[in-house]
Amino acid sequence: MNTATLAPPTAAAASTAGSILVVDDHARARQSIADTLTCVGHRVHCCSSASEALRVLQSQSFDVIITDLMMPGMNGMEFIRALEHQQVESQILMVTAHATVASAVEAMRHGAFDYIEKPFDVDQLETLVSRALRHGDLVGRRSSVPADDAARAMMIGDSPAMQLLRERIAQTAPTDITVLITGESGTGKELVARSIHASSRRVGRAMVGLNCPALSPQLMESELFGHEQGAFTSADSPRVGRFELADGGTILLDEVSEIDLALQAKLLRVLQEKSFERVGSSDTRSVDVRVLASTNRDLRHEVSQGRFREDLYFRLAVVPLNVPPLRSRREDIPLLAAHFLQRTGQRLGREPRSLAPAAADLLLNYHWPGNVRELENLVTRASVLGASDTVAADELRAWLIDADGTSPSADALDEQGAEGGAAGGIPVGTSLQDMERALIEATLEEFDGHRAKTAQALGIGIRTLCNKLRSYGYAPRAKAPRRAA
Repeated sequence: MNTATLAPPTAAAASTAGSILVVDDHARARQSIADTLTCVGHRVHCCSSASEALRVLQSQSFDVIITDLMMPGMNGMEFIRALEHQQVESQILMVTAHATVASAVEAMRHGAFDYIEKPFDVDQLETLVSRALRHGDLVGRRSSVPADDAARAMMIGDSPAMQLLRERIAQTAPTDITVLITGESGTGKELVARSIHASSRRVGRAMVGLNCPALSPQLMESELFGHEQGAFTSADSPRVGRFELADGGTILLDEVSEIDLALQAKLLRVLQEKSFERVGSSDTRSVDVRVLASTNRDLRHEVSQGRFREDLYFRLAVVPLNVPPLRSRREDIPLLAAHFLQRTGQRLGREPRSLAPAAADLLLNYHWPGNVRELENLVTRASVLGASDTVAADELRAWLIDADGTSPSADALDEQGAEGGAAGGIPVGTSLQDMERALIEATLEEFDGHRAKTAQALGIGIRTLCNKLRSYGYAPRAKAPRRAA
């Protein structure tokens, strides 16, 4: 066991410095990681084994734990499971060779924040550690807020529709009743689900989500129920499914209408019997999971068209909750806009902008096809790109979608002007590349580093986003292990 010598940090590095525990049985690898991180101001402690690290963690805490996967005795996977069992709050980074990426992804399901492949360069390591520290800081701030306060913060608005929705959430959250959350895209169905979980008796346990449209029927079955080694061609190790990960907690089936009919029967059994089998196994496993489901479709219509099982519909819709579209609660728009301006200002480290009266009127009279998500994106963009303290109506107008569904042209953006030698509130001379990077980074931070949500909010593909982030020096995200189609 040894502690790396600290190098004098720069002012910038010191502001983001954290305490790091490095666990690796190779002395040279340990020292290399320690030297890299101490040079930018982090406090680093090294251990040569997982068992030694567990002893150290009995008396010390760390912001980030970096562990190798392949170690003698207790390996990295077993170490992470031990940390999960002990409820260690550190952000965990796995170091792995390419051949063991599947295991690293599995480790992430047991609480690891991310992983980095060997060989990696200095910039990759520094960036990933910085992201882990920021994520840990966000989680820490959220955990200090009582669950009922966190739930209320997610559901902003004083309109009658929102008051009724909050009342229904308060009635259903303390129970284990299955809830079907309906509403248009962008209304905040996931936030309603998080509100229910945050106010339930399961708040201390995991809330696991599954985006149903993103997976083929074959992959979805494995994601939901897991699989055994050899269940199909690329199943080289056992996999824990989402229901097992959510045991004792809550699972959210996002856009449940997209689940294949054949798989709906297996889902119905879990709801009825609280049991299932992994793919490739005959062993029945029991789980205690509360199920929440969301959809932007009319499931009763889907049932009438033969695309959704009626018995599953009645199992899911024990309590139906409808999230109203933004256009039906316009009185909430000023509150929502002020909240997004305040939050984005805090994230950017500057005073939040405010809406000019004409800008507020423009928002109140817009039809909001993208609902609250569109409003959040618009306000975030205005916060990042604006130069003055006040958001003018002309700044917003070029970004709004016409009622016929068309977007403004580039010419409309060019014609938009503002006082002070700026176009659309952007100082003259700002490069398009700098503007784009500022918007991408602010949106990424807004979604706590979640790249899929960031890409969706920006209206670009996930691959495009990852390529741009890579060009900015961000560490690449994990690649999912290949599975049989």
